Amino acid sequence: MASIRLEMVLRADPGKVWEAVRDVGAIHTRLAPDFVTNVTLDGDARIVTFANGMTAKELIVDVDDAARRLVWSVVEGRPVHHNGSVQVFPEVDGCRLLWIADVLPHDLKGPIGAMMQQGMNAMKKKLEADASLSAA
Repeated sequence: MASIRLEMVLRADPGKVWEAVRDVGAIHTRLAPDFVTNVTLDGDARIVTFANGMTAKELIVDVDDAARRLVWSVVEGRPVHHNGSVQVFPEVDGCRLLWIADVLPHDLKGPIGAMMQQGMNAMKKKLEADASLSAA
């Protein structure tokens, strides 16, 4: 199984970042609008439309407010296995966001890793812009 692990430090309040992450139906407005263009909720799942036109049905596995950790699994799409998580950790001047995905088949590591990096870039842009607006 391929594991992809990306981390970034944000100049943003960890509580506000977690609020955006845990809002599972609003990735396209609150978390990564340059990466995701639409989200539709479907019971315990969400249908995510990415900026590149791809869609994925993601089952929400857990929203853990105490740990500030969201877990989901792609249940329709290219991977035969996908488990993803995002967790927010407080830091001295903001927070750290950790995104992990475990995927099969192994050859999806490159394309999924590249998409995740685009997502991280979009999250950093949105969350830090929102933080600077709040501070003003």
